[in-house]
Amino acid sequence: MTTATQAILAPGGVRKDRNRPSRKWPMTVLGIIFLAIMIFPVYWMINSSLQANSGAVNTDWFPIHPSFAGYQTAFAQQGTNLVTSLIVSVSTVVLTLAVATPAAYGLARFKMKGMTAFVFVLLITQMIPTIVIANALYTLFNSVGLLNSYLGLILADSAAQIPFSILLMRAFMTSIPPTLVEAALVDGANNFRAFVSIVLPISKNAIITAALFAFLGAWGDFLFALTLTSTPDVRPITLGIYNYLGANVSQWGPVMATAVIASIPAGVLLVLAQKYIAAGALGGAVK
Repeated sequence: MTTATQAILAPGGVRKDRNRPSRKWPMTVLGIIFLAIMIFPVYWMINSSLQANSGAVNTDWFPIHPSFAGYQTAFAQQGTNLVTSLIVSVSTVVLTLAVATPAAYGLARFKMKGMTAFVFVLLITQMIPTIVIANALYTLFNSVGLLNSYLGLILADSAAQIPFSILLMRAFMTSIPPTLVEAALVDGANNFRAFVSIVLPISKNAIITAALFAFLGAWGDFLFALTLTSTPDVRPITLGIYNYLGANVSQWGPVMATAVIASIPAGVLLVLAQKYIAAGALGGAVK
């Protein structure tokens, strides 16, 4: 038989190459190798957290005799920092959405002079290094007494997340047909009622995406915490791990256990909200 017979016709009349599945194996193997390289630090973090008295050099490749003593120590010594991060992150999400959602709707629906320049300024704010903002906020918060306080960290994290949230939700709300809002206005609803009853439900994907980014930004913040706090009373988990690492260089079990615990909220939220993230980030389309 000739080589021409190696290709067969699919039901729709399309030529199908019998050798095509075999060509996918090299790419599959390469993808597995890259995935293993990327997730290896996560595995090593979990592995080290399950080994008692584990050091940086004598850690085994697999926890044959797992121990949860590191997690007990982590909860005992870092529990307050975890609660602080949770309070700051959730409050940042609430404040960010309260400001960014109506602002994004206003920028998407109403055409006013200077709006393009305002959106450009929001975009410019994303290019400013966080350390520059942190130093400026330190001077301001020191004058008004917001250093070493929950409110100070919430305001700082919200200030960093609001511009991005506005840009994200505005891109989505721009795709909402104006006729939907106009129909609600004709039926007797005012602008606020149309915003709450029409725009917010349609923009659910974008709002959830903005909320998730705001939470992750506040949860993983380090520079604001390092600059605006100096007492253990208000200390997020990121700063707690930083200080914890310096005091436990010979005992990596509790340090890695703390890192695993701090990674759980972000991982759970990403898994639960992945479909909303994909729809919200792409902007969506409304028929």
